[in-house]
Amino acid sequence: MIKHEEKYCPRCNTLFECKVGSISLCQCTAVILTEEERNFMRNKFDDCLCASCMKQVKSAYQNEKLRQKMKSILGGFYKKPGDK
Repeated sequence: MIKHEEKYCPRCNTLFECKVGSISLCQCTAVILTEEERNFMRNKFDDCLCASCMKQVKSAYQNEKLRQKMKSILGGFYKKPGDK
């Protein structure tokens, strides 16, 4: 029987079970990541994130990409949400 590893999420400190020995059963498979998103998380965190944090980081990453794209299209007319 494969023993699963208990880990603490480096982002929120939540305890979760890493099932790297049975990856298809691991909580991380609930979040679909592009290679670009996966690389972003690898560069930012040294260990696995819980599924909730993976979803939040993925969303924040996509929002930042969209913000950068809007800024490149609109140039000086672009204002961050919340700017007056």
